[in-house]
Amino acid sequence: MAYDLSNLSVLVVDDSLHMRRIVRLLLHGLGIRSIQEAEDGAVALDLFSQNTPDLILTDWVMPVFDGIELTRAVRDQKSSINPYTPIIMLTGFAERSRVIKARDAGINEFLVKPISARELYLRIENCVANPRAYIKTQTFFGPDRRRFVHPNYTGKARRESDNENEEVVEEDETDEAQV
Repeated sequence: MAYDLSNLSVLVVDDSLHMRRIVRLLLHGLGIRSIQEAEDGAVALDLFSQNTPDLILTDWVMPVFDGIELTRAVRDQKSSINPYTPIIMLTGFAERSRVIKARDAGINEFLVKPISARELYLRIENCVANPRAYIKTQTFFGPDRRRFVHPNYTGKARRESDNENEEVVEEDETDEAQV
């Protein structure tokens, strides 16, 4: 099912004018009309504070203020106007260490350039239709970093929320007596 994204407002942050144009065209193709652009994280943070977009698409490497710094500033609960704003990192770096660093900064989704309309749509859809819960610890605030639940995991559940949806099964004494 294709979602109607026409009501979304998006802030595109990239130091490359060419890349911002490509992303704008892709977003237009997805039906999104409210698009703002910034050439670095500092300008983006100003625009974010003034307009509070529904979604941020940011490059990693930019002069002045990069995508990681922007993500941390948006996730800062003391100074951010909306620390829950979904952030998709668009970058040419695909190394695992980079993905983990971006995740730990608080991004919601990660997309490696060159991007396609389908992959961009899927990341936006994940943010809109399947949003992650936000986690607050002493050292992290951002979307839940756990995406995959291993069906064979037998270790200890370490978060309080792990037990909220746990089904309680009471044993019937008569069943035990028959064994």
